[in-house]
Amino acid sequence: MAERVVIVDYDAGNLRSVQRACEHVGIPAEISADPADILAADRVIFPGVGSAASAVDTLRNRGLDVALREFYFKGNPLLGICLGCQIVLEFTEEGRRDCLSLVEGVCQRFDFRDRVLKVPHIGWNEVEIVQDHPLLADVASGDEFYFVHSYYTVPTHQKNVYAMTEYGLRFCSMLGQDNLFATQFHLEKSGRMGLSILNRFKEWRC
Repeated sequence: MAERVVIVDYDAGNLRSVQRACEHVGIPAEISADPADILAADRVIFPGVGSAASAVDTLRNRGLDVALREFYFKGNPLLGICLGCQIVLEFTEEGRRDCLSLVEGVCQRFDFRDRVLKVPHIGWNEVEIVQDHPLLADVASGDEFYFVHSYYTVPTHQKNVYAMTEYGLRFCSMLGQDNLFATQFHLEKSGRMGLSILNRFKEWRC
């Protein structure tokens, strides 16, 4: 029997792009805003673009925050992408919102007032792998992925950091804990390398 894979719909954009990327690697993912579908899934993908504040509010209004926590604690594979990577932490400076608290840490804004770097950080950038993970079997330090973000994740514990990226400062671009893995960059916009992580997610046994 085929596994049920659900992409969380909380009005945070790019859902069809993520779904098409899933289809490309043979994942028949459905899009749903229903907490019951999240809890019934075998695997969940938690993507997102836009404002963390409005995203957190929508998650709470739909009961998706509770469903995501319950899904995580069931131990099934959970993949966060971009905004989904930030919201799994405890707190975001964007709108000063408490988040899902699945991983200890906060999300901070890039502050380059005294420098020439632009915010948001947009475009291709390298990752430096700092520890191995099953989803990174086809990824090496120096590989490039596509980023669009004004805030960056700061996990409390180094054990949760799987990759770093340089943009004016070194920030965590991939984090994980137990059955959760998350990327700050957009897998669905990162070509072959992004698809390689999705493909590994399809087979990941936590």
